[in-house]
Amino acid sequence: MTFSTDSQRRLIWHGMFLFLLGLLIGFVEGQVSNPRMALAAHLEGLMNGTFLIALGAVWQFVRLPPTLTTGAYWTVLYGTYANVIITTFAAVVGASSLSPITGAGHNAPPWQESLVTIGFGTVGIAMLVSSLHPGGLGSFFKILDGSLGLRMMAGSG
Repeated sequence: MTFSTDSQRRLIWHGMFLFLLGLLIGFVEGQVSNPRMALAAHLEGLMNGTFLIALGAVWQFVRLPPTLTTGAYWTVLYGTYANVIITTFAAVVGASSLSPITGAGHNAPPWQESLVTIGFGTVGIAMLVSSLHPGGLGSFFKILDGSLGLRMMAGSG
């Protein structure tokens, strides 16, 4: 498979980097204030890395104006990296904001809890916007039905 765009290669590179970061976080799960949150950070690294690799693989099929393409690219990168970083920070300091299951029984100083709340809030917004707005990853729904030039292997004649 050849990659047609620098953006495609960069998305795949960032995906591999986040995947590696997720693996490394897994080595220190037991060394932080909240091991359950560290497990979540480990999995976030693996899942967000895999997501970026998959996104890089289909990036060439997304047909958007340059401004929207750039916006979608940076929004997705922010959302995936911030997700791993904020979750790791929460594990290290023992924050429980917006994480009732993984944060149960843990509390951090108010400024750290606020930072985690703001961080998770911006991640949620970034990922939602990149998934739903017409120039964002909502375009993948168009990819699935073939309207952006990618035809499904099964059932298309």
